[in-house]
Amino acid sequence: MDKRNNSMISEFVLLGLTSTWELEIFFFFIFLLSYAAIMAGNLLIVVTVTFDFHLHSTPMYFLLGNLSFLDMIISTITMPKMVTDSLREKKTISLWGCMAQMFFLHFLGGSEMTLLVVMAVDRYFAICKPLHYTTIMNRRVLVGSVLLSWGVGFVHTMSQMVFTITLPFCGPNVVDNIFCDLPLVLKLACAETYVLELLVIADSGLLSFICFVLLLISYIVILVTVRRRSSGGLSKALSTLSAHVTVVTLFFGPCMFIYAWPFSSLAVDKFLSVFYSVITPLLNPVIYTLRNQEMKTAMTRLRTHHVSS
Repeated sequence: MDKRNNSMISEFVLLGLTSTWELEIFFFFIFLLSYAAIMAGNLLIVVTVTFDFHLHSTPMYFLLGNLSFLDMIISTITMPKMVTDSLREKKTISLWGCMAQMFFLHFLGGSEMTLLVVMAVDRYFAICKPLHYTTIMNRRVLVGSVLLSWGVGFVHTMSQMVFTITLPFCGPNVVDNIFCDLPLVLKLACAETYVLELLVIADSGLLSFICFVLLLISYIVILVTVRRRSSGGLSKALSTLSAHVTVVTLFFGPCMFIYAWPFSSLAVDKFLSVFYSVITPLLNPVIYTLRNQEMKTAMTRLRTHHVSS
């Protein structure tokens, strides 16, 4: 026992995406530009929803503003270090820095997962019960739903991290990824982690898969309901839901592949990690602004107001 305590590691080494210097420089600029675009795009959505009265009072855009806020924080947890690590030969992160990174990734990831479910419920009431939409999705329900999403995220991460932080790590300390995540870090523990690995699969992987299936079923129910009422409304419903389906697929796809599969070395893990932390937060503003006339009109309105004042 004393030997284990004396040999406890204080940091992890991240292997990153490549060991080639030229590619490291390439990824430095890619990650830097991507992070700047993520922050600018999502911040633009948050500011527009906050200061435009029409959008702020509309349930869908209130939830969208919170989604963009979560995307900004999730990217900030991983991407600044990814940018700086691209210029370092040895990429390290402290033991507790690694634990904090995993805690907040699963906290915010669980919150975003729940928020996407809430957004699907919002779309159901907006399309299937338009006359009662604003009554059902009132301000109290919206605020409660957002608080619920944060609460679910906290319970989700605590149910895994409360066991992870007690594990002994005495070496090796090499994480073959661009940031710390539970599946790879658990492999490095100097203790039996089989039960905890199953917990992660059930908590993160199975939960992601079940939520994804439920969301797809809810979208199918919406489309079937609309088609029965009016064939002409089907195309409008498809247009409204397509953005949500795209975002849900981009978010849940990597999560299911990373966490739902048994713990084995997958060549696609790094790609999925980049996709989850870079591509998804980057595409969300594009999906919700370029394809949304109301959002573009509100941005024009705010810009005109700012120039005139």
